[in-house]
Order: sequence, then C-alpha cells, then structure tokens
Amino acid sequence: MRMTDSVCRIFIHGLESSNKGTKSVFFREKFPGMIIPTFVGSLPERLSALDGFLSEKSHIRIVGSSFGGLMGALFAMENESRVKNLILLAPAIHMIRHAPVKPGKISIPVSIYHGTEDQVIPIEAVADVAGEFFANLTFHKVKDDHFLHRTFKTIDWDGLLV
Repeated sequence: MRMTDSVCRIFIHGLESSNKGTKSVFFREKFPGMIIPTFVGSLPERLSALDGFLSEKSHIRIVGSSFGGLMGALFAMENESRVKNLILLAPAIHMIRHAPVKPGKISIPVSIYHGTEDQVIPIEAVADVAGEFFANLTFHKVKDDHFLHRTFKTIDWDGLLV
C-alpha cells in the first residue's frame, strides 16, 4: 500500500461511545468515505489502533470528540506533517500531560468547539491547555453542553473537512 494524496477524514469518538453514536451516524451520511472506527481499551491501546487506521494515510483531517479529541491531538503532535487540520469537540485535552506520549506544540490549524455549559470537561481547563499546545488555534466557546447538541450540526463541516 502506498501513501496517497487523497483527503483522509477520520472521526474519533469519545471514551464511552462507539461508531454507532449520533456524531458517527452524521459523519457517515455526510462524508461516506470518512474513517469511523470504534475504539476500545486504554489510551495506549486506542492510540495504537489509531496509528493502524492511519498508517498509510496523509492529508488527514481529524475530528475528535471528548476523549477522542485527546487521541486526535496526541496523534497530530506525533504526525504533524501528515495532518492538515484538527477539529476538537469538547476535547479531554486537559489530560494531555498525563498521556503516554510527550506532547508538543503544533502549528497546524486547530478548531475547538466547547460548550460553556459542559458538566463533563471544564472549558477553563481546556482553554488553558489549548493555548499552550496549539499555535494556530480557533477556540469557539458556544452556549451548549458536553455533547454539543445545539451546535454540532451547525458547524461548517464542509469548510473544515475539505
């Protein structure tokens, strides 16, 4: 298998979700070629599986939700030259310093959407960490919950995942 120049899109679900969740279903319908796997196990096991799914890919657009946002950020930090952009939805990046890989600052475009009413992951903790690790960051604080029920479908997915 050779690296390809075609666009690669992947959605990484949250800790207790799967590829059958609401966001996965949305992406499967909107972007039929998008990679939408189910991840299980510990963070190192999930990161290993993610590496496997993306091993021969380039021009990668990553959408990560909650724990999947942490996974996507860590993958991008280790593979920045292969990742075009990163879209994080209420990401668990406040846990980044405890990850099994050494995080580093990246300069690819990163868009974060985080609800001000998030009761799962504190928006303040995410905002503090995001500024430290993402040099090209757009942070959208939205009036929404952790799952971004009101915001998710209004995001410009076509523009972000082109």
